[in-house]
Amino acid sequence: MSIEVQQVSKQYGTQKALDGVSFSIKSGEIVGFLGPNGAGKSTLMKIITTYISQSEGVVTVNGHNVSTAPMQVKQSVGYLPEHNPLYLDMYVKEYIHFSAQVHGVAKERVNEVIAQVGLTPEAHKKIGQLSKGYRQRVGLAVALLHDPEVLILDEPTTGLDPNQLVDIRNLIKEIGKTKTVLFSTHIMQEVEAVCDRVIIINKGRIVTDNKLADLKGDKDQIIEVEFDLRVEEQLLNQLPKLTKAINLHDNTWQLTFDTTKDMRPAIFDFAHDNGLKLLQSQVKNQDLESLFRSLTK
Repeated sequence: MSIEVQQVSKQYGTQKALDGVSFSIKSGEIVGFLGPNGAGKSTLMKIITTYISQSEGVVTVNGHNVSTAPMQVKQSVGYLPEHNPLYLDMYVKEYIHFSAQVHGVAKERVNEVIAQVGLTPEAHKKIGQLSKGYRQRVGLAVALLHDPEVLILDEPTTGLDPNQLVDIRNLIKEIGKTKTVLFSTHIMQEVEAVCDRVIIINKGRIVTDNKLADLKGDKDQIIEVEFDLRVEEQLLNQLPKLTKAINLHDNTWQLTFDTTKDMRPAIFDFAHDNGLKLLQSQVKNQDLESLFRSLTK
């Protein structure tokens, strides 16, 4: 496992920020870490990256214990904190060179990461002249300098415009092809676009840890349909892959199919073959935002 978290708790005075948190992340996974403000996301990320210590429990990164082998953990982890600390008066390339010297990384690596995160056109500018999106790229470049196996990103897309969001999203997906990525965000669309697994934390406890497809119920397809005439459930059972039919009201039905294939064409053909008109059909699968609210409210 790249990251192993076992029964981790963190106490601040009388407040328990984390309460018995456990999960593991395999090498090569991109995992979205979600939770409302104050849920414990940043606290756990700081523990994983050795910035702070846990009160109880064990955390290992690539087999290294964060408490007993912090230097080995730091060598294998790249970290972009929520508030990206940058020297705004320094030039982009100058700052990354400076960071490379701190890490003991060869100069040749600087140009590699600048190209990797798409900073080449901005490398001659001062960091203070950059947009928020490009400043995030500078932070990513520094996090990637020592070629870590694990990347921890805390709110990497906060404050970005839609175009910048797409750029950073694509960058994370590309990085995730060769590295383990754990990132937190409040933007559900980013998780749906990038991750195949989601961990949701609330009040210091994990409330769900699942594949995104399973979490959203994507193994089933739910379609709400309205016909012009009343239809008996027995007739609806002719529809292929139908597992459940619920009459919502009058001529409106909620149909559940055991398939990810779009079944609306099949419903249209069914209506035509039985002398019915289809007044509406709408896929109703619950989105991640709705699930998040239901788990954390």
